[in-house]
Amino acid sequence: MLGVSDDTVRRWVDGGRLASTLDGSGRKVVPGADLADELAADAAADPDSGHRSARNHFTGLVTGVVSDAVMSQVTLQCGPFRVVSLISTEAVRELGLEVGSVASAVVKATNVHVETPRGRS
Repeated sequence: MLGVSDDTVRRWVDGGRLASTLDGSGRKVVPGADLADELAADAAADPDSGHRSARNHFTGLVTGVVSDAVMSQVTLQCGPFRVVSLISTEAVRELGLEVGSVASAVVKATNVHVETPRGRS
Protein backbone atom coordinates (compact mmCIF):
# COMPACT_ATOMS: atom_id res chain seq x y z
CA MET A 1 0.00 0.00 0.00
CA LEU A 2 2.81 2.43 0.81
CA GLY A 3 4.89 1.24 -2.11
CA VAL A 4 7.76 0.21 0.17
CA SER A 5 8.93 -3.07 1.67
CA ASP A 6 8.13 -4.40 5.14
CA ASP A 7 11.76 -3.73 6.09
CA THR A 8 11.39 -0.06 5.15
CA VAL A 9 8.30 0.25 7.36
CA ARG A 10 10.23 -1.39 10.21
CA ARG A 11 13.06 1.14 9.74
CA TRP A 12 10.51 3.99 9.74
CA VAL A 13 9.06 2.69 13.01
CA ASP A 14 12.50 2.16 14.56
CA GLY A 15 13.61 5.60 13.38
CA GLY A 16 10.51 7.34 14.75
CA ARG A 17 9.06 8.28 11.35
CA LEU A 18 5.96 6.15 12.13
CA ALA A 19 4.53 5.50 15.59
CA SER A 20 3.57 1.97 16.56
CA THR A 21 1.96 0.03 19.37
CA LEU A 22 1.89 -3.67 20.20
CA ASP A 23 -1.27 -5.68 19.58
CA GLY A 24 -2.50 -8.57 21.74
CA SER A 25 -0.13 -10.96 19.97
CA GLY A 26 2.93 -8.75 20.44
CA ARG A 27 3.05 -7.54 16.82
CA LYS A 28 3.83 -3.92 16.03
CA VAL A 29 0.81 -2.07 14.67
CA VAL A 30 0.89 1.33 12.93
CA PRO A 31 -2.27 3.48 13.33
CA GLY A 32 -4.15 4.07 10.07
CA ALA A 33 -4.10 7.85 10.59
CA ASP A 34 -0.29 7.76 10.68
CA LEU A 35 -0.21 5.74 7.46
CA ALA A 36 -2.58 8.25 5.88
CA ASP A 37 -0.27 11.11 6.99
CA GLU A 38 2.68 9.32 5.40
CA LEU A 39 0.75 8.79 2.15
CA ALA A 40 -0.33 12.44 2.07
CA ALA A 41 3.25 13.63 2.66
CA ASP A 42 4.54 11.36 -0.10
CA ALA A 43 1.83 12.51 -2.51
CA ALA A 44 2.55 16.17 -1.79
CA ALA A 45 6.27 15.64 -2.39
CA ASP A 46 5.80 13.58 -5.57
CA PRO A 47 6.58 15.74 -8.61
CA ASP A 48 4.94 13.14 -10.88
CA SER A 49 1.61 13.24 -9.07
CA GLY A 50 0.14 15.46 -11.78
CA HIS A 51 -1.06 19.01 -11.91
CA ARG A 52 -4.38 20.09 -10.47
CA SER A 53 -6.23 23.35 -10.47
CA ALA A 54 -7.72 22.36 -7.10
CA ARG A 55 -5.38 23.35 -4.28
CA ASN A 56 -6.80 20.98 -1.70
CA HIS A 57 -6.19 17.29 -2.12
CA PHE A 58 -6.07 14.77 0.70
CA THR A 59 -4.63 11.30 0.23
CA GLY A 60 -5.67 8.61 2.67
CA LEU A 61 -7.21 5.24 3.32
CA VAL A 62 -10.77 4.32 2.40
CA THR A 63 -12.42 3.41 5.70
CA GLY A 64 -15.99 3.00 4.52
CA VAL A 65 -18.11 2.53 1.40
CA VAL A 66 -21.90 2.46 1.61
CA SER A 67 -23.61 1.97 -1.74
CA ASP A 68 -27.07 1.65 -3.19
CA ALA A 69 -27.96 1.19 -6.85
CA VAL A 70 -27.14 4.78 -7.82
CA MET A 71 -25.09 6.61 -5.15
CA SER A 72 -22.33 5.74 -2.69
CA GLN A 73 -20.94 7.36 0.44
CA VAL A 74 -17.15 6.99 0.58
CA THR A 75 -15.24 7.79 3.78
CA LEU A 76 -11.49 8.46 3.76
CA GLN A 77 -9.14 8.86 6.71
CA CYS A 78 -6.62 11.42 5.52
CA GLY A 79 -4.20 11.85 8.40
CA PRO A 80 -6.20 13.37 11.24
CA PHE A 81 -8.98 14.38 8.85
CA ARG A 82 -12.06 12.33 7.98
CA VAL A 83 -13.39 13.15 4.52
CA VAL A 84 -16.81 11.94 3.36
CA SER A 85 -17.91 12.17 -0.25
CA LEU A 86 -21.08 11.23 -2.10
CA ILE A 87 -20.27 9.88 -5.55
CA SER A 88 -21.98 7.61 -8.02
CA THR A 89 -21.85 3.87 -7.41
CA GLU A 90 -20.60 3.56 -10.97
CA ALA A 91 -17.58 5.74 -10.06
CA VAL A 92 -16.91 3.57 -6.98
CA ARG A 93 -16.79 0.48 -9.22
CA GLU A 94 -14.65 2.18 -11.90
CA LEU A 95 -12.15 3.43 -9.30
CA GLY A 96 -12.09 0.10 -7.47
CA LEU A 97 -12.79 1.79 -4.15
CA GLU A 98 -13.07 -0.54 -1.19
CA VAL A 99 -12.18 -0.42 2.48
CA GLY A 100 -8.40 -0.41 2.81
CA SER A 101 -7.64 1.03 -0.61
CA VAL A 102 -5.72 4.28 -1.08
CA ALA A 103 -7.50 7.23 -2.65
CA SER A 104 -7.30 11.02 -2.82
CA ALA A 105 -10.10 13.47 -2.17
CA VAL A 106 -9.72 16.53 -4.38
CA VAL A 107 -11.65 19.57 -3.18
CA LYS A 108 -12.42 22.64 -5.24
CA ALA A 109 -15.28 24.73 -3.98
CA THR A 110 -16.60 28.14 -4.87
CA ASN A 111 -17.90 28.66 -1.33
CA VAL A 112 -16.57 27.69 2.05
CA HIS A 113 -18.89 28.11 5.03
CA VAL A 114 -17.41 28.60 8.50
CA GLU A 115 -19.51 28.16 11.61
CA THR A 116 -18.85 28.64 15.30
CA PRO A 117 -19.89 26.17 18.00
CA ARG A 118 -23.49 26.40 19.22
CA GLY A 119 -24.13 28.96 21.92
CA ARG A 120 -21.35 31.30 20.77
CA SER A 121 -21.92 34.49 18.87
